[in-house]
This record gives sequence, structure tokens and C-alpha cells, in this order.
Amino acid sequence: MSAEKQVVVGADFAGFPLKSAVADHLRERGWEVVDITPNDENLPMYHRVGFRLGAELAEGNFAKALAFCGTGMGIHIAASKVPHVHAAVAESVPAALRAAAANNANLLAMGAFYIGAPLGMAMADAFLEAELGSGYENWPGFYEYHHIGYLECENFDYEAYKANNFEVVDPLEATLGDQPIGLAY
Repeated sequence: MSAEKQVVVGADFAGFPLKSAVADHLRERGWEVVDITPNDENLPMYHRVGFRLGAELAEGNFAKALAFCGTGMGIHIAASKVPHVHAAVAESVPAALRAAAANNANLLAMGAFYIGAPLGMAMADAFLEAELGSGYENWPGFYEYHHIGYLECENFDYEAYKANNFEVVDPLEATLGDQPIGLAY
């Protein structure tokens, strides 16, 4: 199985049913799904699942991860504490797609209190199939503009930022062209 069709998933108790449905769907579509969640009643707390998923990304074991809890927010916050994690929480297919295509997110968090299995499956498909800039080729400067955002977030050093009077040190520049007519998201 190629690394391009691998994803790591995890959930707390609230996200477990949605995670299971999405993981089964992805396996049916040919993905190798590695589930870090124990299949028992002693599910880890949301933040510990987030830390573990983040570690899998930070260590280079996976390119993308899917995280599930009640709201998606708690697990997202925890995963974001791990270096090199660019986590997004979304509740729609366009937001999941944009998280990858515009923000180069490598972890998508979903909240099972708000997202049913069919929507979660569609969100996972959109997120996993998109990459930075995909779908925006006709928007001049889109990739460059968002790539700078990714790079500056990836390399952000708060102490250097603070020492530079709360200004980005050596900011990169890109011109974002006019948004194409008819762009839905």
C-alpha cells in the first residue's frame, strides 16, 4: 500500500461511532487505516488521543490524520500542541476541503455530536484527496499566498515574534490575485 493511501485515526468515547463508520468507509475505498483507538470500553480521554495522533504526524509516520470527539474542538486543541501539526476542525465538506487546499492542514477533527456518518465520510474523502492549492489553480497567487501562511505557521517562534515587537520576522510576500468569478468556497 502506498503512503499516499494511508491515514491514522483516533477517537474518544463520543467520537468512537463516527470514527468507526468513517474508517470502514475509507477501507472500502482502498485506504490503509491505522486506528490508534483501543477497541474496548477504556477509551482514552480526548486530549490524549489528540496528542497521540499529533505525535504520529510529527514523527513522520503519516501525512494526514482524522480525529473524532464530541465537538472536534477539544481533540483539535490537543493535537495542535504537537509540533508540525496543522489541525483543522470542520463541520462541512467545503470546510474540510478548504482545510487541506488552503491551509495545508494535516489533521481534520470532527465532532460526532454534530456530524452524521454520511457527512463524516464525505468530509474525510474531501480532506484526504485535497492538497495545498488543489482546486484553486485558476486563482492567481493562491498557492503562493497560502504556502507562505503554511511556512510561517510551521516555523513560528513566539519568542522571536515577541522580540520583534509582535511582527513576523523576515516576512515572505505573495500577491493574491482577484478571486475568480463563481468560486463557491
